[in-house]
Amino acid sequence: MSKTKKRLGIVSFLVFAVLITAGVYLSHVNIPVLQPRGPIADKEFKLLVLIVSSMLIVAVPVFLLLAYVVWRYREDNPKRGKYEPDWEHSRWLEGLWWAIPAILITIVSVITWNASYALNPYLPLKSSNKAITIQVVSLNWKWLFIYPNQKIATINYFELPVNTPIHFYLTSDAPMNSFWLPQLSGQIFTMAGMQTQLYLAADSMGTYYGSSANISGVGFANMHFNAISVSSTSFKAWALSVKDKSPNLSMNEYMMLRQPSSIVKNVNYSYPVNCLFNTIINSYMMPVANGMGKVGV
Repeated sequence: MSKTKKRLGIVSFLVFAVLITAGVYLSHVNIPVLQPRGPIADKEFKLLVLIVSSMLIVAVPVFLLLAYVVWRYREDNPKRGKYEPDWEHSRWLEGLWWAIPAILITIVSVITWNASYALNPYLPLKSSNKAITIQVVSLNWKWLFIYPNQKIATINYFELPVNTPIHFYLTSDAPMNSFWLPQLSGQIFTMAGMQTQLYLAADSMGTYYGSSANISGVGFANMHFNAISVSSTSFKAWALSVKDKSPNLSMNEYMMLRQPSSIVKNVNYSYPVNCLFNTIINSYMMPVANGMGKVGV
């Protein structure tokens, strides 16, 4: 067996081994972004698959042609790998490898343009169920979730009824952060003195992992939370239980809560301070008037 065939066999074996290893890994590992459990995440997943597939139409032939060129013009194949120093170009080939990427870029641009509007985080979800409002505040290094209508608040977790739109209002009382629930939605930033919005829903019951997707200091690694999707009946019972059995979230309690620290357990509060979310935003505009001041970065 020639050295060339031996090398080809080794390369083929390595490629096959990598593909098998990757397949086994992907079949056993939990990758949340590839397992959507809500209408928004499902659309984002399909968009991701479509865009990646479109790019592979260009990438795969390029690598196949690379392997073909290397094999055809190898040193021990002088008959088929003819040396042509005066060859300049082929209009047909040049037109082909410019036309295909141009067409694909146009297609991807149209898809991205339409998806940007369809997946606008401010766009309400169509549902027969009334949306539930949750106000989110990113702190150093924890997440505060306020239910203004249920008059409760939680730390590092929240519950939501299945198949019900959730309308998030998000801000920060710390450095800028990014709110991310990979199985339910994409990322959206939280910024001090500003408000962003996000709509999402869960189409099945379960516990979904969420995290901070923006490095924000020494406690960043512990800044994660859970979104727990339950039935409508269970959600109502849970909200009433938290409201009746939890301590009040007073302004003094919040002032201690906003200090830099990591809280790894779930915490419940009842009767949060009236308009606390707006007060937090306004504190970066009128810090003297409300007495809160700003959190140092």
